[in-house]
Amino acid sequence: MLKIDMTNDAISFLNALPGKQFKQIVSMIFDLLKNPFPQDSRVLNGYPYRRVDFGEYRVVYQVHGEECLQILVIGKRNDDEVYKKLARKEGR
Repeated sequence: MLKIDMTNDAISFLNALPGKQFKQIVSMIFDLLKNPFPQDSRVLNGYPYRRVDFGEYRVVYQVHGEECLQILVIGKRNDDEVYKKLARKEGR
């Protein structure tokens, strides 16, 4: 089974969410452990990462072989801030 590795940005975003949304996002992350490539996930253009949407939130992640599910960024789906954070992490 995959192990979860979350960046500090992702943890901070999760901790700031209200209880209901927190539970929903965490549940989705655990679903990604079972199936890291769900049908509604997409590869991001220009990045080696995938994204999956849940309600009004977007999770950007990467799978490292059979060992690690790395959650890079979590943010609002209709907000470009998710991609700005990702670009800053990549140094772009």
